Parts: sequence; structure tokens; C-alpha cells
Amino acid sequence: MTREMLRVALEAVGQGRVVPYLGPGVAALGGALAAPAALSARIEAEVRVPRRAQGNLWAAAQFVETRRFRATLEAMVVKAFAAPTGPNPIHDWLAAVRPPMVVDAWYDAGLVRRFRQGAPDWGLVQGVSRNGEWAEIWHRAYDAADALCSAADPGWRSLLYKPHGMAVPGHSFLVSDSDYVEVLTEIDIQSPIPEEVQNRRTGRGFLFLGCRFDDQLLRTYARQIAKRSARGHVAVIEGPLTRMERLFLEELAIERIDLPLEAVVEELKASGAHAA
Repeated sequence: MTREMLRVALEAVGQGRVVPYLGPGVAALGGALAAPAALSARIEAEVRVPRRAQGNLWAAAQFVETRRFRATLEAMVVKAFAAPTGPNPIHDWLAAVRPPMVVDAWYDAGLVRRFRQGAPDWGLVQGVSRNGEWAEIWHRAYDAADALCSAADPGWRSLLYKPHGMAVPGHSFLVSDSDYVEVLTEIDIQSPIPEEVQNRRTGRGFLFLGCRFDDQLLRTYARQIAKRSARGHVAVIEGPLTRMERLFLEELAIERIDLPLEAVVEELKASGAHAA
């Protein structure tokens, strides 16, 4: 029954009825950093942070930003994602089926690079840090050629939404506590959520892959991105859940599939849907 649920959820993504929501675990399939704690460890290997900030990415990043300046923090995060990554079967599948929207809630650019190998009928909208910005800006949009656009185009076949931004030169990302202060103040009224993201989530559920919800900030983002969408959410999460994760899944009526992410890869291979 569990495998059947997974198969149905993946088919719904391919049919455009469900939005895939990718966490760090998906990026890890290609060799990228696998979790906020892993990125925090990279930062802590270069800068000694207070004990209270250790293991907490947002707090560790804030310490570096305050003590070593923003440019230092950004260079460290970009460096952490600069190493080449290998093939990623979930990215390959999404580039093949090209759903109306993919939420990619991590900093790596693997999915963007994979989409660039195909037709230029898609675009990107990403969250941006307001550090150093004078205008009230929450996000920026780019076409398939990485050219800045005024807004996400409703005519794009696929929209890649990276709410935390992207850690590559020339792009922006949110990572420190101060980055998130204004966003979290406004996110309940949806100001930081791009209009086209709001349009494309309407009438669709979400399939959460490679996500954990043991962090309040990550729960807040997932809750607000999925706001006013359709019912029928599914999350592939293996093993024991924290108390807050259980409550979060209940709150959003997310049906959990207790399988490893590798089971998703196996199902894609079995269906022949793992490559473009």
C-alpha cells in the first residue's frame, strides 16, 4: 500500500496535479550538502561561533555576518556549494516531466542546471536577501538564459521556485537570522510569496521529498508556500518523527510515506521516468 501511494503521488506530479517540494535530501542525491546542520558545520569549520549558535545554521550565519561582514558569509556559503555534483535522478525526472511548478527549498543550483540542458520554456523565481537593498524587494525572476525579468511569466511551462535563494555568484540567498526577520513578519499575509507561485499552487497539492520539518523556520516556509493550495499533500519521510513534525503533518493534513528517498528513485527507475 505504501509503494502504491508513492506511485500515485509521482504520477500526479507528472500529470501536473501535484507540486513537488524539494528539500536538502534531494540535493544530496547528487552529492550536495544534505541539511542545514551540514552547512552550519561548514561555516563553523571556518569561524568559531558561540556554543548557542553551534548546529543552528541561521544563528551561525548571523554571527559570521555580524562579526565578519556579509561578504564573508556569502563567500563561505557559495564556496560550500561550488563543488561539482553528480547525476541526480529526481532532477532528471523533473526535467523530463516538466511540471507547472517545482519548489526547491535549498541553496544548490543542481535543478536549475539540469533544466538548462532542455528547452528554454521555463523560468526561475527566487527569494532574495534584503541586506544592502533600499527597495522593498522579496524575490527576483530570471528566464531560462538567466536574464533578469520583471516578474515570473505565466506563459512559462515550468516555474522553479527557490524560496531561500540560490548560492551561486550573481544570485542572492537568505541564510542569516536577520535575512529572515522581515520575511517572517510579512509571510503570513503572503507578501514574500511571488504572485505566480500563488497562482500555480491553486488547485494543487504538494509532494514533499527530501524534507524534514524539525525546524520552525522550515515549517513556517512550507506552511505559507502551501497556503490556499488544494488538499492531498504527501511527504516521503523515513523513520521516527519529532513531536513538532507530527503536529505539522497533522496541521497541514500531509499523508506521510515512511520510506527512504531511495525508494522514490527506485520507483522512477521502475516506471522508466528517471531521465529526460
